Amino acid sequence: MWIPTENEKYGVVLASFRGTVQHGLPLEIGDTVQLLEKCEGWYRGFVLKNPNAKGIFPCSYIYLKNAHIKNKGQFETVIPMEDSVITEMTSTLRDWGAMWKRLYVKNEGDLFHRLWHVMNEILDLRRQVLVGHLTNDRMRDVKHHITARLDWGNEQLCLDLVPRREFSMVDPDEISVTELFKLMEHRHRKKETPVPASTHHLFVHMKSLMSFSLGEELEVFFHIYDSRENRPLSERFFVRLNKNGVPKSPEKTERQCTLFVDLGSSDLRKDVYIVVHIIRIGRMGAGEKKNLCSVQYRRPFGCAVVSIADLLTADSKDDHLLKVYACNTESEWHQIHESIIRKISSRYNLAGSNTGLAVSLQLLHGDIEQLRREYMVLFTRGVSITKKLGFSDIIMPGDMRNDLYITLEKGEFEKGGKSVARNVEITVYVLDIDGQVMKSYVAAGSGEPGGDEYHSFVLYHNNSPRWAEQIKLPIPVDMFRGSHVRFEFRHCSTKDKGEKKLFGYSFVPLMQEDGRTLPDGTHELIIHKCEENANLQDSARYLKLPFSKANLPGNNQAVKGVKESFWITSFLCSTKLTQNGDMLDLLKWRAHPERINDSLSKLKEIDGSEIVKFLQDTLDTLFGILDESSQRYGLKVFDCLVHIINLLQDSKFQHFKPVMDTYIESHFAGALSYRDLIKVLKWYVDRIIDAEHQDHIQQVLKASEYIFKYIVQSRRLFALATGGQNEEEFRCCVHELFMSIRFFLSQENKGTSPVTQTQAVFLRTFPAVYGELLKIFTVKEVAGFVKETLGSLPATAHAECPLEAVKLQCMAKTVESQLYVNPDSRCTLLPVVLRLLQAHMQEQRDLVMCAHILTSMLSLIRKDDSVTTEPAVSEEVDLIVESLLGLLLQTILEITNRPQPAGTNMRLQFQDVTGEFVACLLALLRQMTDKHYQQLLQAFTSKDDLRDFLLQIFTVFRILIRPEMFPKDWTVMRLVTNNVIITTVLYLSDALRKNFLNEKFDYKVWDSYFYLSVIFINQPCLQLESFSPSKRKKILEKYGDMRVMMGCEIFSMWQNLGEHKLNFIPAMIGPFLEVTLVPQPDLRNVMIPIFHDMMDWEQRRSGNFKQVEAKLIDKLDSLMSEGKGDETYRELFNSIIPLFGPYPSLLKKIERETWRESGISLIATVTRLMERLLDYRDCMKLGEVDGKKIGCTVSLLNFYKTELNKEEMYIRYIHKLYDLHLKAQNYTEASYTLLLYDELLEWSERPLREFLNYPMQSEWQRKEYLHLTIVQNFDRGKCWENGIILCRELADQYDSYYDYRNLSKMRMMEASLYDKIMDQQRLEPEFFRVGFYGKKFPFFLRNKEFVCRGHDYERLEAFQQRMLNEFPHAIAMQHVNQPDQTIYQAEAQYLQIYAVSPIPESQDVLQRDGVPDNIKSFYKVNHIWRFRYDRPFHKGTKDKENEFKSLWVERTTLTLVQSLPGISRWFEVDKRELVEVSPLENAIEVIENKNLQLRTLITQCQSRQMQNINPLTMCLNGVIDAAVNGGLARYQEAFFVKDYVMNHPEDGEKIGRLRELMFEQAHILEYGLAVHEKFVPQDMKPLHKKLVDQFHVMKSSLGIQEFPAYVRASPVHFNGSPRNSCRNSVPNILSLDGARVVARRSPLTYPSVNRYSSSSLSSQASNEVSNITGQSESSDEVFNMQPSPSTSSLSSNHSASPNVTSSAPSSARGSPQLQDKHKHSRENSCLSPRERPVSAIFPTPLDPAQVKAPYQNSRYQFKKASPNQIGDTILPRSDPNLSAPDKVRPTFSSWSLDSVKEVNNTQFSDTVGKFLSPPVPPRPPYSGSSAKSIRSQSPGPMSRSPQKSSMPPFTPSPTECQSAGLVSNSPVLSGSYSSGISSLSRCSVSEASGTEATAGDHPAHLAATMPNSVSSGSDELIRRENKTPPPYSVYERTNPRRPVPLPHSLSIPPNADPPALPPKPHQIRTSSMKLDQASDSRRADGVPHVPRPRPLPRKVSQL
Repeated sequence: MWIPTENEKYGVVLASFRGTVQHGLPLEIGDTVQLLEKCEGWYRGFVLKNPNAKGIFPCSYIYLKNAHIKNKGQFETVIPMEDSVITEMTSTLRDWGAMWKRLYVKNEGDLFHRLWHVMNEILDLRRQVLVGHLTNDRMRDVKHHITARLDWGNEQLCLDLVPRREFSMVDPDEISVTELFKLMEHRHRKKETPVPASTHHLFVHMKSLMSFSLGEELEVFFHIYDSRENRPLSERFFVRLNKNGVPKSPEKTERQCTLFVDLGSSDLRKDVYIVVHIIRIGRMGAGEKKNLCSVQYRRPFGCAVVSIADLLTADSKDDHLLKVYACNTESEWHQIHESIIRKISSRYNLAGSNTGLAVSLQLLHGDIEQLRREYMVLFTRGVSITKKLGFSDIIMPGDMRNDLYITLEKGEFEKGGKSVARNVEITVYVLDIDGQVMKSYVAAGSGEPGGDEYHSFVLYHNNSPRWAEQIKLPIPVDMFRGSHVRFEFRHCSTKDKGEKKLFGYSFVPLMQEDGRTLPDGTHELIIHKCEENANLQDSARYLKLPFSKANLPGNNQAVKGVKESFWITSFLCSTKLTQNGDMLDLLKWRAHPERINDSLSKLKEIDGSEIVKFLQDTLDTLFGILDESSQRYGLKVFDCLVHIINLLQDSKFQHFKPVMDTYIESHFAGALSYRDLIKVLKWYVDRIIDAEHQDHIQQVLKASEYIFKYIVQSRRLFALATGGQNEEEFRCCVHELFMSIRFFLSQENKGTSPVTQTQAVFLRTFPAVYGELLKIFTVKEVAGFVKETLGSLPATAHAECPLEAVKLQCMAKTVESQLYVNPDSRCTLLPVVLRLLQAHMQEQRDLVMCAHILTSMLSLIRKDDSVTTEPAVSEEVDLIVESLLGLLLQTILEITNRPQPAGTNMRLQFQDVTGEFVACLLALLRQMTDKHYQQLLQAFTSKDDLRDFLLQIFTVFRILIRPEMFPKDWTVMRLVTNNVIITTVLYLSDALRKNFLNEKFDYKVWDSYFYLSVIFINQPCLQLESFSPSKRKKILEKYGDMRVMMGCEIFSMWQNLGEHKLNFIPAMIGPFLEVTLVPQPDLRNVMIPIFHDMMDWEQRRSGNFKQVEAKLIDKLDSLMSEGKGDETYRELFNSIIPLFGPYPSLLKKIERETWRESGISLIATVTRLMERLLDYRDCMKLGEVDGKKIGCTVSLLNFYKTELNKEEMYIRYIHKLYDLHLKAQNYTEASYTLLLYDELLEWSERPLREFLNYPMQSEWQRKEYLHLTIVQNFDRGKCWENGIILCRELADQYDSYYDYRNLSKMRMMEASLYDKIMDQQRLEPEFFRVGFYGKKFPFFLRNKEFVCRGHDYERLEAFQQRMLNEFPHAIAMQHVNQPDQTIYQAEAQYLQIYAVSPIPESQDVLQRDGVPDNIKSFYKVNHIWRFRYDRPFHKGTKDKENEFKSLWVERTTLTLVQSLPGISRWFEVDKRELVEVSPLENAIEVIENKNLQLRTLITQCQSRQMQNINPLTMCLNGVIDAAVNGGLARYQEAFFVKDYVMNHPEDGEKIGRLRELMFEQAHILEYGLAVHEKFVPQDMKPLHKKLVDQFHVMKSSLGIQEFPAYVRASPVHFNGSPRNSCRNSVPNILSLDGARVVARRSPLTYPSVNRYSSSSLSSQASNEVSNITGQSESSDEVFNMQPSPSTSSLSSNHSASPNVTSSAPSSARGSPQLQDKHKHSRENSCLSPRERPVSAIFPTPLDPAQVKAPYQNSRYQFKKASPNQIGDTILPRSDPNLSAPDKVRPTFSSWSLDSVKEVNNTQFSDTVGKFLSPPVPPRPPYSGSSAKSIRSQSPGPMSRSPQKSSMPPFTPSPTECQSAGLVSNSPVLSGSYSSGISSLSRCSVSEASGTEATAGDHPAHLAATMPNSVSSGSDELIRRENKTPPPYSVYERTNPRRPVPLPHSLSIPPNADPPALPPKPHQIRTSSMKLDQASDSRRADGVPHVPRPRPLPRKVSQL
């Protein structure tokens, strides 16, 4: 039975549990669980991170922990009873764990590893805390480390700042908001700016001396030297080095490492140096030979210097190699370091080229205790401490130090009867009072222990040596008295014995008789002469002698006159001894009472450090004197006491305050002193107003804190001693004293008067007195004193008065004092404080201080106090609200609206003040209860006041919500802020409803309210979805979802508005829409009905809701681009539709129906827009530019244009798409895109406003700029033909304005584009069909198929890989069949990709012979609408002997919605057509293709277009070889046998056609061999002979003896010149009289490569292909029919036979040397359609007479053929069975196939050698014909000219606009006319213009847009009649498939007859290039040329 658990409530999972049992709950190790019930070894409960999933699990898997239970029962929560730091660590590490893995995925390796180490470190520290064996101090340290690391990790991972107090997290509800703000700010500051340390220490590690010439031991001395004052700052650090230059005792690190301690910040200057002196120990001369002498001398070696400033910049741990310099002359040694510093190079030089001192130097910052903690290793390993000379900047009371430093300065010695100067060495001893040498008290420096004696270094032959050697004598204080120092002087001989002879000595006693020590300074000592054997052991004998020349009595001239002297400098650093006699006199006042007055007067002159040494003794002395003779010395003692108290205010001595406090508490015994102190203090205060000099009085008032301490302690001692006598008298004295103080404070003075300054001094110290008074008086009494004292200050102060600021500081200290904390005193003091604050805040003065005071006040009012509803607290809140709430709001508004000051410090200060005021406001609002709000709102007397207050508070709340209000990681603070805001708003919304509705309605207040609510809901810190689960859970538990609360409030307020709702439509649509985009279901459900309501009200008001719709759509776009909204939102929006039903009473039935209909349509539109916007947003999140982004933008752009008619949005997205294309380097697509905008503009002078990046300019200028940009991009995209069209249009404009300069440039640009067409190589792209199947694709791709233009050099495999990279989750389909519904509906992504072949539209250029490949290549792959894909298959039984019998081809033709290239690299497939090609048709097509290829190669060879003949050779070889080995024979077997003819009577014509083609092939081969013989090189003659032999075999195998008559009848000219072919009067084989049309089922006009992915063929398929091509295995000619992919289009392993080319032969395309490679390998490996010129292969039979006419009379005289004839014969038949491309009219070819003999020799050689450059794009001829004359002719014959085509693409008829009016059914676009965007309807096509024009009678503009070789059939026109998407390509205007009138950008506006301009000389021009393009051929027709009036030119300024 399950029993609820009592104590077992919380546990941790020890091992993972799968939960496989019934009701089992899966658990992971480390999960925390809450236990609900227990039953026989099982628990039931849930994991805390997912409380909704409950289940059972075994007890043995759970480790129980103690926990505290809140809300026992159903909703109980469990809080573990463990240290809060542990709880925080656990939850934080869990959060980090998930983020840490994400770092790995994001490849942020550095942070990943650092975080890993920190996490491990925290886990180790956590174990230490949990074990619980740590001492309290260690526990503090560990917790400090843990929190520091937690904060570091949180900062690195951009998590929230955690407010802490004493290491544990703070609950924001437990403390006031002001305290929370202080904590956050403190932690933020700590994080931001470490406080600069005031103390610094230099760590020195001596490593080695590097020199080649050592061999002697060395001593190295380091010290810090101030070059500005020329004195050492520290004692010396001393290291001994051995003969190798390394430290002598390497194991003792303290002997090679030191810390120079207590450097002040002022010591880190450029002119402070580390100076190193090096002394060698050895022979006198460095280079002396080694003699027997064993005596060693200390001799100078070298010096090195480094500036401390260098260490500040260098990397702190760098090793330094210091250069060592030696002295040029030894006598300069004492100042060598100065010479080096000053760079006096004449005095020193390098000690050796490679001599260097290796040392490690590092500056450390902070006090020494901090260093001990941070650098433990340093101190445990051992480091000597090198002290500063003198005390540090701050003297600590406990410091003990007693060091005497003596510097051996210089000596003056006589020669001593020698001819050379002496070598003097000094030996120093310290002797005690008994004359015994003190052991180990002479130290050369720190680092080495002290010795018994010290030997100076020796200067060679120098009678005036200068040493400047410093030694340290650390003699204990008790041994100082009677001690002396003796200096012995010896001459060091350099002779063999090397002896040292004593010749004199000096001495100096350390303490004088009166107890003073040897004064600091330089002393000239007397040298007493003596012999070597003189007995100096008995010091008493010489101590009686004088020691210093300064101390000699005046009569002892004899000694004074002696020349020999020795100078030393002494410096004492002692905390116990003094050199000051006045100090000693004062301390011994009882011995000399007569000196008391002097001593007291001199006390002020004594150095402070001397006073603090003897602080207690001095104070005892003063109070002793006061007790004994207060009358006489009272005032003086008081002054001395003031001096000492003020001395302790100095930063150097401030640490002695505790010493004085201890003295007052424990040692002070002056029980009677209080009377004298009060009396003297009152005496001073009374004299303030009259005194001239206030300085002394100010000093007295400064010391008032301690004076009161002495007064109070003295009184307490007196009361203890006497049992509280004289209490009244004492109180009286104090009251009188305060009366005097109040009187002096109440004086009004000018701001700068001395009395005002004195008042300020008193106010500064006054708050410190409160605590002392509280020791004797009650709280209320003291509060009374304070209130009266502060209340006595003059009220009317001037703003500039310095007293004002001091008053505030005094208030601040009062509020922070112990006195204010007590509620009793608080109610007394609060009004005083509030009055002052009010005055300052009203004038916006001293805001920083005001903020501090407010913060302190409100920190005391805790939230729980108000819960207990203490009346006192409630009153306080009332008082503050009444006085300061309005002011607070006003102040915050003013501060935040002020411009930010420039200085960073000022800015920080501003930020702080704002933050503090905000915290105060929040704290105050949080304390307010219902009662307070009621009182507040009732206090407003008028509606206007209330309105202003509401507006003000709403504005302030909006400011508080701003992201920049608090640093980004202050989430805790933001949540508290939001909680306060929503609570307040709920209170205030009531007031809004009551006071500002119905007739009192106030739009501004309501608007402000709604605006605030929307901003509140949208702020980032409330978007819980973006938080981690644990953080979300915490927030929801503490505050709930505040967005939903606010949403409900908005809804209820909206419902209250009634008819006033109309005021907020459409203004609030955007903001409310923003709210609904928040992904919170409850919030959305609350908000979305508001839209229904808005539509309803708008419908009532205006009968529609256009406004609502427009606003919705605009806002959606901007919001989605910011990343808001999601899929569920779209579905939710859809759910508004049913909402229109449930209100039958809303409107009458009909109204409701219409309203419902339009409502549903709006929602549908919005939903579709959202689909696109969501896709767009998701695509834009990805990194690089890819097809997905572009496709998505195209989809959105079309939607804005066609469905929404939003012109401005449309243009914005055009530019977004343009930028994407540029980024992806799709320059052609970028041009087409920009052309969309260009087409919306006209060549007019209309002014356009500034828009996007365009300046304010005229429409003409913008269009010109766009034209130039588009041309430039077409140029970069190598789409030069399109650029030429635009160049012409621009040139025409310049021409009409006589702008010849630009016209010239434009013509040059046009010329350069022609050159590029002819000279530069262009790669022909591959095309790929891509199907996107499955629901997981974005909306614009889902279940659609597209054709994509590949990149340069991109083959199928590369394209497949690119697509799979773009869609990493997609699955590649391995077949090419259309997928079924299961794939369409699958929750996945399927990609189906295969290559397709383009079907060019521009047959005219391609079918024309002699047009260079450079030109043809453009038309093969540009302006392509249709693509083809072939799949071979066998139908019926397969004949193994001859597979051609059953080999069918399934041909799929895909028609796109746009032609490629266009505004995208891919377009959707609009229509697919499937046709099966029979085996016979297949055979016809194969042979046709091969014939065509042969003819092309022969032509190229003849016209010398081919560099070598190899391609022709290989092609001939391939065809003849295949034919001989059975290729054509297989066709004969298959189709010419009787069985086939009998079974397929309908194929009779086709069989005939196949036979003709075979004969034709033989004829072409025969001619080809003749040409080949002419050009074949000598070494290939054998091959040629073999080919000729094989050809004869082939002919005989085909049974050809003679060619049929129709073949023989035609003479042949194999050249590419259309002119020559025209002159031929005999029709050739392909001319119209000789050819018969064979109706075929094949849908293709133009033979094309049938693509086959090499990877998709099985080996069986390979064989089939071999059979199709009719090749033997050995053939190296690959036949051109490549069956397309059938099975595995995506696999990339090539399994096909070598005879099959892949979908794009890599050698055939993309090679840079196109001329060679292309010609050779293309021809060799079966040309794909775009590589071959396409001639008309199935000509229509014509009457020979009809054809002859144009050729016999004139090339241009088409008019003789009647229009009807031409229409019937030339135009394609309107055969419903044929699709448009089948209906190809014939081309007059230059071919006539006949035997070579019949050709006139001269003509042959003439024509073979000719090479004509064809005119493409065709040059526009001039025309003046009217629309009628054009209409009378069909476009077919007009393009008949072999030389020039009459109508090039792009150019409409000049009368287009008149003849075919623009009938528009497109909706007019919204948007102002002057927006720079003309109406889109110009680009729309009317149905009339699309359908009425028939093939026989096209309107002029259609005629103009027809391509030259193809006229659209009626079925095509019908297919496109209603499809009018925007024309996305330049070429589309010329496209017969889309009869779209040209936009104005490329057409001529109707004639408006402006005033005519004088014609130009020589020629009358027209203003549009369109007239050029039709004129030449028409002039020949005799139609008169009508000039068009020219528009007036612009002014020069406009040009």
